Amino acid sequence: MKHNYGDVTGLQSHRQVDGQLYEELLALYQQEGERTRRGSIRQGLWIAVVVYILFVVTDAILIPDVTIYTFVSRMLVGAASLATLEIQFRRRAKTASLDLTCAAALIMGYIGWLVPALLTEYVENMSYYMVFGAIFMMGANLFFSFRFFLSLISSGIILFTYFLALTLFPEDIFYKVAFGTFYISCFVFTSYVNWNLNRERYHVFLNAQEAKAQQKAAEERGLALLRLSHTDSLTGLENRRAVDQRLRLLWENWGKKSEGFAVLLIDVDFFKKYNDCYGHQEGDRCLITVANALQDAIADFGASIGRYGGEEFIVLVPFKSRQQVGELAEIIRHTVEDLSLEHEQRRDGTFVVTVSIGASFTRQNPDAKLEKVINEADRALYIAKANGRNCMKLFDPNDPQTSDETENIAALLKIAINENLVSLVYQPIQNMRTNEIEGAEALMRLRLLDGTPIPPSLFIPIAERTGIINDLGLWTIRTVCRQILTDDNVRVISVNVSPMQLKNPGFATSVAAILVEAGISGSRLAFEITEGLEMEMHSDVLRCISDLKTLGINIWLDDFGTGFAGLSWLRITDFDTVKIDRSFLHDSETPRGRAMLQDMIRLVRNRGHKILIEGVETREQLALSRALQIDYAQGYFIGRPEPLEQFRAERRRYARPTGLVRPA
Repeated sequence: MKHNYGDVTGLQSHRQVDGQLYEELLALYQQEGERTRRGSIRQGLWIAVVVYILFVVTDAILIPDVTIYTFVSRMLVGAASLATLEIQFRRRAKTASLDLTCAAALIMGYIGWLVPALLTEYVENMSYYMVFGAIFMMGANLFFSFRFFLSLISSGIILFTYFLALTLFPEDIFYKVAFGTFYISCFVFTSYVNWNLNRERYHVFLNAQEAKAQQKAAEERGLALLRLSHTDSLTGLENRRAVDQRLRLLWENWGKKSEGFAVLLIDVDFFKKYNDCYGHQEGDRCLITVANALQDAIADFGASIGRYGGEEFIVLVPFKSRQQVGELAEIIRHTVEDLSLEHEQRRDGTFVVTVSIGASFTRQNPDAKLEKVINEADRALYIAKANGRNCMKLFDPNDPQTSDETENIAALLKIAINENLVSLVYQPIQNMRTNEIEGAEALMRLRLLDGTPIPPSLFIPIAERTGIINDLGLWTIRTVCRQILTDDNVRVISVNVSPMQLKNPGFATSVAAILVEAGISGSRLAFEITEGLEMEMHSDVLRCISDLKTLGINIWLDDFGTGFAGLSWLRITDFDTVKIDRSFLHDSETPRGRAMLQDMIRLVRNRGHKILIEGVETREQLALSRALQIDYAQGYFIGRPEPLEQFRAERRRYARPTGLVRPA
């Protein structure tokens, strides 16, 4: 039975607590006392006995004629008390029994001293020396942590003993009134203090229990949030964030222990047509069914699976041989095909849901990077889809169709600017409050000499690794200023900036020179920093960001929620806008996914940043973005990436007197 201890803190009396809860708390309080007070009781009695015996010095000064008797009495009482206590400790007696022993030791210590002391001929000295008894009373109430009633009884016996001994002294009413009043006052005062101490101990205990309960609840919420943040809300598989972390661990193990692994990218064939035909609910049901089937298919291979995108899954499996990877891929393909999920919109002669699979694996290459394995699997998947789908393709570095063209692409990048092989396309960004197209994102495109396009996921990592990204980045900024910003086409243009560029000491200076040359204000330009594995909290990076903000340039955090350092970057960097990754919007069709998106929006908004949502591809997603009061939106529904002339034509087409507005 769980209780919230916060409901009982601040009580005027613990009897205000519900009866059953009070009994539970009291029992727990006593158990806590059993554990924490035993050591202090033992130490306290030993100290008390030593001090008690040392007071024989005072006996020798004030009542020297009976000092030998009081000394013997002190020794006997002290030895008996300690022996009894040690025996109880050996027998593991209850704490209440230890308290009784200490209380009895106090009473017997007082009586054991008082009886022989009253035999002294130094009556006047003894009459004043009797104030020594108040120490025993204070010991019962203040020195030992007795419960209130035990303290009250033991100190009451000491008080009664004093008044009994007081009758043996000559009739001096003033003496008796003075010292009697002192003893009574001492008894009342120390008893009251003891009562308050016991009450405070209980409330301290209650506060400690509340703190423990709150900490436990916070830990449970944290674990639940962690599980939620690592789980795909639709399929229950690991999401992109969890997969990225698992990939990183596998990569580290491969580097340290040579434990290789394979990556299988699985794409549901013609899924968009399936969604359009049967609706999003059936589409979701299809993905859930496929996900469950994939989990069953890989169960015996020691593999893990996650949802990597909209209709794309990823399987990570320990790599033993090419044959094993190929067999697993075929098992997966046949498993999905055997589900016989109807798909009438296909035009390839197959009328059931199938998957295409691209696989890659680690190879001994000292210059390899984690992204390389993913890129190889992605390229293999592309070939599998190009070969008719419902098939698998295993990356082969010796196969001309999937061979690693890194060196060729690196050479191509060196001449790309001079040979006009690199170009820009612009994707509009809409202000959700005014419906105006206030900005656009500039995206780089690269083509071969024969015009064949090369995907950014392939050439950008190569450009970063070779350092060519610095020249390409400055070319992009210069082109943006010349093509778009000089004629006031849009208010702001965003450009993706690589961490390699930010680490370059001369980057900010070069940007400033471009702005001066073009006559453009820095506020018209935004740099998007991707939250990812390569982004380090490097001092040079932070310094460069600070210099860029000094120029007035807007700094945006891109793909928030997909990397590992997002919260840390939000803490140390004052971003103007945070772009939430498209996956969170696409997952928002489920209650859990929407709750996750709302939590992210709330987090970013509390930090004071503007919010831009990526991946708006449907009218419903646009409506949801507006309902969540997101500042800006970007996606295919608002506008696809287009070359300069088409982008300008699109803006003229939807221009209105009050601004450039996308039709509802």
